[in-house]
Amino acid sequence: MLISLIIFLISLYIFGGRTKKSKRNMSNIDNILAFNQQFVASKGYERHITNKYPDKKLAILSCMDTRLSVLLPEALGLKNGDAKIIKNAGAVITSPWDSAVRSLIVAVYELGVNEIMVIAHTTCGACHMSYSEFKPHMLERGISEETLTEWETQGVVAWLEGFHDTEASVRKTVATIVNHPLIPKDIDVRGFIIDSVTGALTEIQ
Repeated sequence: MLISLIIFLISLYIFGGRTKKSKRNMSNIDNILAFNQQFVASKGYERHITNKYPDKKLAILSCMDTRLSVLLPEALGLKNGDAKIIKNAGAVITSPWDSAVRSLIVAVYELGVNEIMVIAHTTCGACHMSYSEFKPHMLERGISEETLTEWETQGVVAWLEGFHDTEASVRKTVATIVNHPLIPKDIDVRGFIIDSVTGALTEIQ
């Protein structure tokens, strides 16, 4: 009897400790998965149900900045299903083959989009970013000098270069879309800067 009790207490200590430790070490992704199960079980998705076609026939190219995750659609009065929102670092287009251009082309021809908004924002992290700033951090994280040298010969320096004038960047991105040979000329393309705090929009001519 005493032996059984001792075994029980040892098991409780070992497995109980593991349970507490696993809870302490849960990652953000683990927490998200747990929340997701509750979200689906409670049918929280029902208020978001829509289809793949944007109700406003609108596409938005904006920045991936976390401040805009909720602020952007709320400041524009958009609900789920109203627009196609494409995000990257800086709301920029780096080449005619950019993935943002690909998404816009799909939005126009497949999803019926006829208006495009380019929306950069104030105090953007992509402003003044450069490969020279990234390189020492890459080396610290285990990327070899040989790999970086190889990528430098393939254009990574220009690829990771940010912009230095937000208004100029918006104008350049708008012009790239307007003048892209695969974007129809009847698509209305306009550029803006949104205030990262208030959500106020300023149109860039």
